Amino acid sequence: MSTSETSRFVRLRVDLVLEVDGPAELAEAAAGRIDADEFMPEEERVHARSAVGEDSAEALAYLTEPFDLVRTVPGVELVQASWTSEEIDYDPDAMEWDLDDEDGAREHDEHDADDTDAAADTAADRS
Repeated sequence: MSTSETSRFVRLRVDLVLEVDGPAELAEAAAGRIDADEFMPEEERVHARSAVGEDSAEALAYLTEPFDLVRTVPGVELVQASWTSEEIDYDPDAMEWDLDDEDGAREHDEHDADDTDAAADTAADRS
């Protein structure tokens, strides 16, 4: 496939697990960001201040700016972004949190290859 036939768009997925050891500082920083937002309607601002004071995940969402992740990357422009944050139960020893699980990735790749082979075999059978 030539360069002109490939998509110019790339989806970058990033999962982060953060430990909040200063919830008051986090809430204060989020409230500062909310107060500085000149485009936020006052009714929404009151609700947002309350939310960030009660929920660290909400505070973190107000402080997260995806543009900052790619601002200095040459040759790219952020087209669309969305993000969520939630409080979770985290056990660093649990298999579900093993981000370097190459065995699982290999199994997934092999499964995909098997599916491709099966599709090719089915297409050949139809011929």
